[in-house]
Amino acid sequence: MTVVHARSKGLTDRETHYCPGCTHGIVHRLVAEVLVEEGLLNEAIGCAAVGCSILSYNYLNVDMVESAHGRAPAVATGVKRVHPNKPVFTYQGDGDLASIGTAEIVHVAHRGEKITTIFVNNAIYGMTGGQMAPTTLPGQKVTTAPDGRDPAHAGLPLRVAEMIAQVPGAAYVERVSVHNPAAVRKAKKAIRNGFLCQMAGHGFSLIEVLSTCPTGWGLSPIESLKWLEDNMIPYYPLGVLRAPEEA
Repeated sequence: MTVVHARSKGLTDRETHYCPGCTHGIVHRLVAEVLVEEGLLNEAIGCAAVGCSILSYNYLNVDMVESAHGRAPAVATGVKRVHPNKPVFTYQGDGDLASIGTAEIVHVAHRGEKITTIFVNNAIYGMTGGQMAPTTLPGQKVTTAPDGRDPAHAGLPLRVAEMIAQVPGAAYVERVSVHNPAAVRKAKKAIRNGFLCQMAGHGFSLIEVLSTCPTGWGLSPIESLKWLEDNMIPYYPLGVLRAPEEA
């Protein structure tokens, strides 16, 4: 029998803990496939911070380092400077990267550290109970804003990709999504570009991936994909925001 599709060697056989419909699993698979296809799997080192993805060392078949909340970029900086020829990446959520870790992500980009950040944005604190995150949309209802986010009180959601793209040390910044098969293919290409940018020595790369949180949003998995498309993409437009001239 011909095998059409098999589990990537970049993934372990461990069943994930993610909620049904969560798209973290898709993003894990894309990272794993890119590392395998680019011949980087046996050299890669990942840094995960506190959030839904903190247990990603169980699923990605690479060396992983757990980091304190928001500090994955700082940890990855140390790893990369000790192992300058290895592909080093952080895997972070929006509550982690865009809130307690804002300083770390800005300064790692400002220094032009040659690492790749996979930034999963689902517009909510998923692991800790569905609180408002810096990326929660205006009017979006969450446990700490049951009437919806009020920009007059909480400000507007933070557009991380646009912010990082303005930092001189950032070499490659792109925002993608995983809400349908076409978007997944584009997301994989972006993740590949992020790693290739790092290995070519251009500087810091960040791939923001719009993701779903069916449990936190109170929607079914299918409804969540539609909600992402209808609500998140208009506020967080997809596309390349910064790229090396050679790319």
